[in-house]
Amino acid sequence: MKRYVTYRRVSTADQGKHGHGIDAQKRDIRLFLENYSEEPFEIVEEFEDHVSGKVADRPALNKALDVVKRTGAELLVSKLDRLSRKVSFIAAIMDDPKVKLRVASMPEADNFQLHIYAALAEQERKFISARTKAALAEAKAKGQKLGGLRPKTEARNKAIQDNAKARADRVAQTILPLRRGGASLREIAEALNSSGVPTARGGRWQASQVKRVLERLGETG
Repeated sequence: MKRYVTYRRVSTADQGKHGHGIDAQKRDIRLFLENYSEEPFEIVEEFEDHVSGKVADRPALNKALDVVKRTGAELLVSKLDRLSRKVSFIAAIMDDPKVKLRVASMPEADNFQLHIYAALAEQERKFISARTKAALAEAKAKGQKLGGLRPKTEARNKAIQDNAKARADRVAQTILPLRRGGASLREIAEALNSSGVPTARGGRWQASQVKRVLERLGETG
């Protein structure tokens, strides 16, 4: 019988974000169990931390790992960033021979793919942070007032847009040749999923997401 120890994490900031709340994590884990897990399966124990991803000391996660090592169950999380946003933290867990990690939103990913995704996500976050600081410094140099909500909101929105464009550019070499060769949006989505390429949230591609990427790349036909 396949056995799992589930772990969820949420911070005060995460609660308001789509896909990061406890209910969303429970849903993703349930979908994994219903659609991708070997059967029969058993949930040995469930653990939950209410703490920022930047905090290394996680009482519930430590207990979850103890149970995993003691029982041989797999550690199941909804998304990789629910463990941590730091590659070093995630790598330390994956390097433990007594721990097998499964990510519900990336059901087919092995440790190598998870490590690459974590590294790319961390790199992207650092770049976004640097870009936002540069945009604010530019605005300040031009004499714009930065103390109010509007400049900060504009900088944040620009960072989000630039981030989406950067993600689109990363998959352009796969998507554009297929589209120009006559592949449908659904066929392109299936090709990305078969290649193990995750979406920005670490999930599987749908035709609608491929369409948005093509639009960002200027391919509207």
